[in-house]
Amino acid sequence: MIFRRALYRELTVAAVTVFLVLVSVIVTILVVRFLGEAASGIITGGAVAAFLGFNLISYLPIVLSLTLFVAILVTLTRCYRDSEMAVWFSSGVSLAAWMRPVLYFSVPIVVVIAAVSLLLAPWALQQSSEYKRQLENRDDVSTVMPGIFKESQRSSTVYFVEKFNKKKNTFGNIFMQSMEHHKLGVLVAQDGYQEIAKNGDKFMVLLNGRRYQGIPGNPGYKIMEFGRYAVRIQPFEAKYAAFTTKAKSTLQLLVRPTPANHGELLWRLGLPISALILALLAIPLSFVNPRAGRSMNLIFAVLIYMIYSNFISISQAWVAQGKLGFPMGLLGVHLIMVGMLLLLFFHRLSVHGLFFFLKGK
Repeated sequence: MIFRRALYRELTVAAVTVFLVLVSVIVTILVVRFLGEAASGIITGGAVAAFLGFNLISYLPIVLSLTLFVAILVTLTRCYRDSEMAVWFSSGVSLAAWMRPVLYFSVPIVVVIAAVSLLLAPWALQQSSEYKRQLENRDDVSTVMPGIFKESQRSSTVYFVEKFNKKKNTFGNIFMQSMEHHKLGVLVAQDGYQEIAKNGDKFMVLLNGRRYQGIPGNPGYKIMEFGRYAVRIQPFEAKYAAFTTKAKSTLQLLVRPTPANHGELLWRLGLPISALILALLAIPLSFVNPRAGRSMNLIFAVLIYMIYSNFISISQAWVAQGKLGFPMGLLGVHLIMVGMLLLLFFHRLSVHGLFFFLKGK
C-alpha cells in the first residue's frame, strides 16, 4: 500500500504537469486565433472567451488521452533510470504486476474521456456553432469595429468608424462608401448613432457630414452637406445551417446510422478505447536501454502514438466514405494495437525472465 500510494502520487503529479502544459499550448493557439478574428470583426471581443471555452472542451478527450499516456510513460521511465525496476524484478515480481496499479489510475480518467467524448464535446461544438451562426446573422452596423474597414454582408457598402462609445452607443468620425445604380456614394460624418423606428427598421443616423455621389472618372459629382442624415440598414436574412456531424449528439448518430454518422461515432468511441490501450502500452514502452540512449524509448513511444492516432483517423474516413464497415473499422485498429501490446509484454517478460534465470545460475 505504501508503494501504491507513492506511485499514485507520482503519477498524479506527472499527469497534472503534462495536462497544464498541453492546455497552456492549446489555449495560447486558440487565443491568438480568436483574437485575430475579433480584430478583423468576424466575432466580437466578448465572444472570445466563449469560443475559447467551447473549443477547449472539444479538445479535452485528446488532451486527457495524451496526458495519461505521457504521465505513465515518464513515471515508469524514471523508475528504470533510478534502478527501482531492478529492485522490483529482483524481488521476484514481473513487469505484468504493474498493470494493476496502472489500471487503477487509468480507468477513472478513461471514464472521463468517454463522458466528454460522447456527451460534453458534441454539446460544446453545438453551442459554438449556434453562437457563431448568431454572430454571422448580425446586421452590418453591429459588425463594425473601430479603426477597421468593414464590408457589408452584401458586399455593396464599406464602413469605417474611428471611435465608438459603448456606453452611449455612438460613433465618431464615420466613413461609408456604397455603390448604387453604377454611382459611387461616399458619406463622411463627425458623429452618428443607431436608431430603431417604430416599425422595427434600423437606421444609421449620421450628424454633421457630407455626401459625395457620382460616377468614377466623371467630374459631375454631387456634394451635399447635412446636419442629420439617416441611412436605412438593410435587413439581413438569417442563415439556419444544419449542425455538422461533429456537432451532432451521440444519440442522433445512433438514431441515423449513415456512413458519416458511423465515422464520427467510431472516432468518439475510439478515444477512450485508445486511451486505455495506450496506458497499458506505456508499461513495456517505458523500458530504458542505457546502451541505446535514455530518449530512445520516448521517441519510439511518440511514433507509436502518432501511428495509432493516424490509423484511427484513417478508419474514421474509410467508414464515413463507406469503404469499411463500422464493426471492422472500430475493432480493427484497436485489435492490432492489443496484439502489439501483448507482443511487447511477451518480449519484456522473456528478456527479464531470462536475465534473472541466468543470474541465478
